[in-house]
Amino acid sequence: MQELNEILKTIDSLIGGSQWFVLLLLGTGLFFTFYLKFPQIRYFRHALRVVRGKYDKDEDVGDTSHFQALATALSGTVGTGNIAGVALAVHLGGPAALFWMIMTAFLGMTTKFVEVTLSHKYREQAKDGSIAGGPMYYMKNALNLKWLAAIFAVATIISSFGTGNMPQINSIANSLESTFGFDKMFTGAVLAIILGFVIIGGIKRIAKVTEKLVPFMAVVYFIGALAVILYNIENIVPSIISIFADVFSGTAATGGFLGASLAFAFNRGVNRGLFSNEAGQGSAPIAHAAARAHEPVSEGLVAILEPFIDTILICTLTGLVLLSSGVWQEKIENKFQEADIVLLDGAYDDANPEDKVKLGDHLNQESQLPLFNGDLTVTEGRIQDAVTVIHARSVAEDVHVQISKQPYTGKVHVEDGMLKTGDKEIVLYGKSLMHSAPLTAEAFKRSFLGDYGQYIISIGLLLFAFSTAISWSYYGGRAVTYLFGSDAVKYYRVVYVLGFFLAAFTDTTIIWTLSGVAIALMTIPNLVGILMLSKEMKQTNQEYWEQFRSEWPDEKTPEPGAKLKSNA
Repeated sequence: MQELNEILKTIDSLIGGSQWFVLLLLGTGLFFTFYLKFPQIRYFRHALRVVRGKYDKDEDVGDTSHFQALATALSGTVGTGNIAGVALAVHLGGPAALFWMIMTAFLGMTTKFVEVTLSHKYREQAKDGSIAGGPMYYMKNALNLKWLAAIFAVATIISSFGTGNMPQINSIANSLESTFGFDKMFTGAVLAIILGFVIIGGIKRIAKVTEKLVPFMAVVYFIGALAVILYNIENIVPSIISIFADVFSGTAATGGFLGASLAFAFNRGVNRGLFSNEAGQGSAPIAHAAARAHEPVSEGLVAILEPFIDTILICTLTGLVLLSSGVWQEKIENKFQEADIVLLDGAYDDANPEDKVKLGDHLNQESQLPLFNGDLTVTEGRIQDAVTVIHARSVAEDVHVQISKQPYTGKVHVEDGMLKTGDKEIVLYGKSLMHSAPLTAEAFKRSFLGDYGQYIISIGLLLFAFSTAISWSYYGGRAVTYLFGSDAVKYYRVVYVLGFFLAAFTDTTIIWTLSGVAIALMTIPNLVGILMLSKEMKQTNQEYWEQFRSEWPDEKTPEPGAKLKSNA
């Protein structure tokens, strides 16, 4: 598992985890924000009117309403990114990472507007009569780059597993196991069966499910988060200050948190921001393509609302829960993830300022501490050698080794700091920092609800993540339709449900590393495509407002009344 994770981490460091990818993502959003004169601000109120159906026409073509398309797209984005992804970003980059998540969302509002508009403009009707759309169709029809469309479609299929499938069920299974003690395999089997029944019905059944799930789960989560924030109200102002205090310097070491550099906080914040709202990834345009509309810009306007709801509202709420409760820097008793364990040769103490700097530099990849190699001696569950166990980017304390839930005595082989347990089911427990869904669940305990708060995370995560998996099955199915025709979708759905089941009991760290790779593979061709169509996007937008003013002359618009030039 550790070797596989290291391979995936290397791939991720070259693409999704690299600075050039982050700059491409933010740069695209920044370019369109200025090029289209801040549409995320100017068009926001108009977008609310569109999603309510104020300007709909009876003859509009599509399978879903504006609201259903928004709900389906939101169900694809509001998921583990809002609960586990925010916790992972803060765990890796500290409070400053939350700032970069919010900035990614603000620029992502424009990116979503552009990609959804273009994809809706070039959508097609599939052989089965359903509406098919997405970036692959504008790549084929507008750019005449069928090879790029094929690359994107393949990446979408991969990402349907890496973004919408595996991280979702893995987070659900971990949460239900820690809260209720449910076996992960049992959870995976039950939810895989339910998933299969839902996705067989296609987009119309998916839309009916998501339009009911999304509002309900958002209200439940909001109430639970508010209970934490009010309980820790004295920490809110310091928490907000901490988000902005270290934006351009990195987050200093506090508590069990060993610090994060500016580059680390920036990269992880943007990366997790993308995982959360998917702006630029090209997934939401597939859902919006099915919406009933007589022209594309109106659906693009609806998409502006997604990153605002998903990240600026829900992710910020989660971030304030984590920061105000203080759990992000506390060491808590937990079961260690094998791929998240590193053993250093020698004893290091994070209470020692000098050691703390060395450990922080090591974890931020600014220097290298010696890794342990050889056999560990374990007696009655306790490691006898002079080693430092690093788990979840923190120095683990009170480490005990178990096999079949009993204290282990014997040898454990270690190579380059990684455990090599072979066929032995050896598990490490102890106190360390936590991340992902378990960290958010721990934060929800620090409220008026006490331990009952974790149930909100378990139930909320179940609804959030399951609805995400439903939506992504549709995205992957549309990519399969593009590549192989609608008849091949049934085979894809079988594999999708099977992967959903298996991921329930796969190592969490590997799942999240894979998600970073999958996101980048899908995002890069989409960003390249929309940049190539920037002039067409501007002209399409201008034509929309000219037509809108002629049809609704009494309606106040954010665009000036004079006719605009058609060329950029």
